[in-house]
Amino acid sequence: MKNDRVYKILFSSVYPLYIQKAEKKGRTKEEVDIVIKWLTGYSDEQLKAQIEKKADFETFFAEAPKLNPNVSKITGVICGYRVEEIEDPLMQKIRYLDKLIDELAKGKKMEKILRE
Repeated sequence: MKNDRVYKILFSSVYPLYIQKAEKKGRTKEEVDIVIKWLTGYSDEQLKAQIEKKADFETFFAEAPKLNPNVSKITGVICGYRVEEIEDPLMQKIRYLDKLIDELAKGKKMEKILRE
């Protein structure tokens, strides 16, 4: 049941950590936002609203306008798990986001991160 605890983590509490991780490696908040919006379909205003209302991860992904159709192209290992093999749909979405932020922090080019 540990997944339930992850689902209830506030996105607004993790968002600054995503930014911090990216900025430590010379990336920007804007790039973090681009990655999040690419994955979820949120607009700038919708993303800001999710942060301001302190949505948890479960709500954040449940209210996401549209998961990117290229999400299946996100592959690799995050936290010891292959993202493409995670069976729980919500946990997989959370790990997709983690993977994208990791790629950003590792200096991958945006077009590679966004699977263009």
